[in-house]
Amino acid sequence: MILCARGWHSGRRGTAAWGPSLEGKRTQMSIESASSLAVVTGASSGIGLELARQFAEHGFDVLICAEDDGLSTAAAQLRSGEGGSITEVQADLATYDGVEALVSAIVAVGRPVDAVALNAGIGNGGRFVDISLDDELRLIQTNIVSAVHLAKRLLPAMVARGAGRLLFTASVASTMPGPFYATYAASKSFVLSFAEALRYEVKDSGVTVTALMPGPTDTDFFDRADMQDTPAGKGKKDDPGKVAADGFGALLAKRDHVVAGSMKNKMQVAGTSILPDTAKAAIHAKLTEPQQ
Repeated sequence: MILCARGWHSGRRGTAAWGPSLEGKRTQMSIESASSLAVVTGASSGIGLELARQFAEHGFDVLICAEDDGLSTAAAQLRSGEGGSITEVQADLATYDGVEALVSAIVAVGRPVDAVALNAGIGNGGRFVDISLDDELRLIQTNIVSAVHLAKRLLPAMVARGAGRLLFTASVASTMPGPFYATYAASKSFVLSFAEALRYEVKDSGVTVTALMPGPTDTDFFDRADMQDTPAGKGKKDDPGKVAADGFGALLAKRDHVVAGSMKNKMQVAGTSILPDTAKAAIHAKLTEPQQ
């Protein structure tokens, strides 16, 4: 069983529990409609919360998901503002059952999904050889597997309907090797590549796919990733509200990607594009290596 703002719903595993409900929706709906439905993962704080706020303030009804107890506080914040209704679903997207629970909650809403922001993600700071295997595998499950899993469950119905928008949160780290958070940077490279590939595949379907690429942002990412003692962790960071606004604007404009936040992020991506990977890794390491 999973708890969401609209009551209790059974979380059933497998395609048969949800497939017909999603695929059967054929109604065309404008993405800007006040009755549109958006889903945002990783929405208890940071960029995810601000993405949810963007959707709500632009008239979307929003279903938000996160693993932690902060989700209830985030939902209360969103409900205190103007905009669409808020449904909260607490689920661990690092697990198969957690993703399926979220899908079941989406189906229970009984409406087509018009926009999805796959934002859930975690990081692990430090040398790869010093990080536990369990922590690394959990990162891969959260950052990569859950994104593929949810896209596989939700994108076909959008394509069948001929309408929908999908936003993946990648990172400027996706454009270069990332020493001292190697699996995180690699996972974001996967997300960026995956988003760009899906965008091409569905380009004639009426569905668009956009990649959001933030740089260091003022969230609890660095604390959770144990990267407070790195130059990036100690340095200036972007406002998550600004990053989310950039992502939301790019999604509505049907752009393939957006390097969000400060001009420094855009310059970093442009500047490193001409460098060999060994040089990119060295530059990146100056931001991510722990300082003793």
